[in-house]
Amino acid sequence: MSSAENSAPEPIHLPRTSESETLKCIRHTASHVMAMAVQSLFPQAQVTIGPWTETGFYYDFDNPEPFTEADLKAIKKQMDKIIKQKLPVVREAVTREEAQSRIEQIEEPYKLEILRDMMRGDEITIYHLGDQWWDLCAGPHVDNTQALNPKAIALESVAGAYWRGDETRQQLQRIYATAWETPEQLKEYQRRKEEALKRDHRKLGKELGLFLFSDVVGPGLPLWTPKGTVVRSLLQGFLQDEQTKRGYLGVVTPHIGRVDLFKTSGHWQNYKEDMFPMMAEDEAAAAAEQGFVLKPMNCPFHIQIYKNELRSYRELPIRLAEFGTVYRYEQSGELGGLTRVRGFTVDDSHLFVTPNQLDAEFLDVVDLILSVFEKLKLKNFKARLSFRDPESDKYIGSDEVWNAAENAIRRAVQHLGMDHFEAPGEAAFYGPKLDFIFRDVLDREWQLGTVQVDYNLPNRFDLEYVSEDGSRQRPVMIHRAPFGSLERLIGILIEEYAGDFPFWLAPVQVRLLCVSDEFLPYAQEVRNQWVAQGLRVEIASGDRLGKQIRNAEKDKIPVMAVVGAKEVESQSLSIRTRASGELGAMPLDEIGPKLVAANGDRTDP
Repeated sequence: MSSAENSAPEPIHLPRTSESETLKCIRHTASHVMAMAVQSLFPQAQVTIGPWTETGFYYDFDNPEPFTEADLKAIKKQMDKIIKQKLPVVREAVTREEAQSRIEQIEEPYKLEILRDMMRGDEITIYHLGDQWWDLCAGPHVDNTQALNPKAIALESVAGAYWRGDETRQQLQRIYATAWETPEQLKEYQRRKEEALKRDHRKLGKELGLFLFSDVVGPGLPLWTPKGTVVRSLLQGFLQDEQTKRGYLGVVTPHIGRVDLFKTSGHWQNYKEDMFPMMAEDEAAAAAEQGFVLKPMNCPFHIQIYKNELRSYRELPIRLAEFGTVYRYEQSGELGGLTRVRGFTVDDSHLFVTPNQLDAEFLDVVDLILSVFEKLKLKNFKARLSFRDPESDKYIGSDEVWNAAENAIRRAVQHLGMDHFEAPGEAAFYGPKLDFIFRDVLDREWQLGTVQVDYNLPNRFDLEYVSEDGSRQRPVMIHRAPFGSLERLIGILIEEYAGDFPFWLAPVQVRLLCVSDEFLPYAQEVRNQWVAQGLRVEIASGDRLGKQIRNAEKDKIPVMAVVGAKEVESQSLSIRTRASGELGAMPLDEIGPKLVAANGDRTDP
């Protein structure tokens, strides 16, 4: 037997804005053309920002009336007319005072805010579409609107958005669009988008009964059903087994902590805007910032466990692990199914090591992450070395410790020969990271596992161990999460497998299909036997066999077993799988051991 191999058509590589300067210029100019078209049709509409994205571009507008689907069609038609005018795209550098004067003349308050936030000394540039329309912009752009192909541009949807994420402000309307170099690229993008809709984890999660969201509970807070909880538990159990083999020790920490804890770690100073508001007993406590917060990270709690007693070098490395739920105050407009939520579980671990142990422990963590990806059949990924931006002041710690941490990550990826790239500015405020960027079957990128080297938090919390010579030394911390967010991982797996989980991970592994109710006793006997051996089995009856099979296919059950008179008489089952279809009758004492062995080995039967 073999469970289903699930894959989309082999993706055709599409250029990305990060890879194609031409595409970047096309999308940036197309966004200006769209804004010009909107303001020509809706003179009261005010423009805000209109950046390019990995799949296209968008523009936010403050318009008295909501845009409709009919409006989108009219806007696209107007864009085509503008493109055909062959308007030159002209860059102009002006003084700050001149830019302010021009903005005030056209009464565009959002542009004034943008101008005020620009750093003193920044060059103020304006891009003109002919002599008809202009906007503050740094570029880049094409030379002429004729460089845009109207057949390679499409307006996609309208959504609500808040100016700079501030929900106390007037809600804006965001028009999403896409633009490509050729109509063929647009068609391929649209094909992938249709495939993505079929695989959308929000749609499949509802159909398969895995999770749900409730307006009563609140946005970004998923509720897991029994079947979804099975998937979560299986993934946790899989990683816990792997961690136990490698010497990890489980811990459990609370969901809230004192603000002072996060002041010491630096999260309060550097991450406050992404944390839920502080809970204080009274106004005086709130004014003094003496309250509690929902934890955004698990690391300060694990540090307290390490610090509870004086450690010897003989105890190190100490590897503390927890499936800890953390909370981030994401803006409602940024939430997206399981991939962007407000409460999520991190397969968190913090290793406390001596400097001499750092390289070996880091390599072992990477080996763990790679073995996890292999078991989950996640193969298409690359390593991002997320380092600090030397020009930024958001990072804590000295140049010396940052260089040491970044060099440790470089040594690891070079030793392993991993495909990698460096990304300055992507580091955590306390240390650099090795992030695993996964590209799915639809050519979208997601960050999954991460490993971080941290010299700073041990300093901030004054962590020590007694070295071999009796002196007090500072350990190095490794933060790691092979899954990253468990919620995001499950969302990605649902889409990657198109809902067809591998046999060991399927919420229901086997469904027994009874030809009639008279065969229920035999089916119940089989189910009880297999459930006792660790399999997840359901019984279906009461409908015609054809309907039962269709229902099992719809529910994406890996193995179906027909129970009828012949099967009862011969103590067998007629096996049908989603992968291979009808396999025919097989003895019961042959099927059971194969299924149990595959489940135990986390393989396909």
